[in-house]
Amino acid sequence: MSGRVLRLGVVGLSRGFDLTRPTLVADPRVVVAGAADPRAEARAAFESEFGVAAFDTADALYRSGGLNAVYIATPHESHAELAIAAARQGLAVLVEKPMALSVADCRAMTQAAEAAGVALVVGPSHGFDPPVAAAADLIASGELGRPRMVTLTTFTDFLYRPRRPAELETAQGGGVVFSQAAHQVDVVRRLMDAPVRSVRATVGAWDPARPTEGAYQAFLTFEGGGSAALTYSGYGRYDTDALMGWVGETGVAKDPAAYAVARRRLQSVPEEELKAARAYGTAPGARPARGPRTFRPGHCRLRARRPAAHGHRRRGLRSDRASHRRGPGGAGDAARRDRRALGRRR
Repeated sequence: MSGRVLRLGVVGLSRGFDLTRPTLVADPRVVVAGAADPRAEARAAFESEFGVAAFDTADALYRSGGLNAVYIATPHESHAELAIAAARQGLAVLVEKPMALSVADCRAMTQAAEAAGVALVVGPSHGFDPPVAAAADLIASGELGRPRMVTLTTFTDFLYRPRRPAELETAQGGGVVFSQAAHQVDVVRRLMDAPVRSVRATVGAWDPARPTEGAYQAFLTFEGGGSAALTYSGYGRYDTDALMGWVGETGVAKDPAAYAVARRRLQSVPEEELKAARAYGTAPGARPARGPRTFRPGHCRLRARRPAAHGHRRRGLRSDRASHRRGPGGAGDAARRDRRALGRRR
């Protein structure tokens, strides 16, 4: 891609796009060249912000010309159809996670991209977050030896954020497995740098009013040894950002007193109104695109490549070397040196 400008069409002016667009705007290698969305207010906001056409269907966007790639940020259940159609038009595809809702659909997407000779990239990006990348580099250096155990734990109010009805139906791609597991697996595969050998997991769907899965635990083993334990709960009983000094995943400070209000808010305001208020193009107009976020004091202050939409993770790593301990000369010192190199404030 050296010297080449990516003329990108956006399919779905969703919250995912809203969180991604600051990075798209800031990157000189990318020109946002068109969009498709069924909402008139979103199309109007997009045309006003970017000065290019927005269409009411993806097909119209694909056939408009002037694109060489598309970013698909639509509801989960539509990913496969839209990605296959884009590939058949000769367009490279970046699709948000989850790739699709079945292995068969994923294979069909891959086959369509291969037949057309275009790239197909799936969107989870937390494996490239600066702290994760720093940890991966440290592992790759061999200083700590091979990773043996990784633990990722996340507690949020995910299930009680405003949702469309389909987001509460597993068959339509709802729930934390489709929405959040991809992030944790992305991170742990980056750290382990080995193929997954086995997966054991259990899920929880404990609120009949919101019947999709709201929690899971998974245990992964990897080729060559090593394992990972993944935990996610979106039931709003605890927030793991408390372990991060109440700084959220996008680097913005959070008010601890504001947590645990998600359930009460759903009881006092119609959910569709809450959902609409978070959407791109909501009156009185689209929010201006801010620059790429930086991590606040207490976090790595490198620029994030892409603001993330979901769940912060607590990450743990254990090495096979005895030096992975706190104290002089141990991995605690190595980690502190690494944080200082990244510009983390104490």
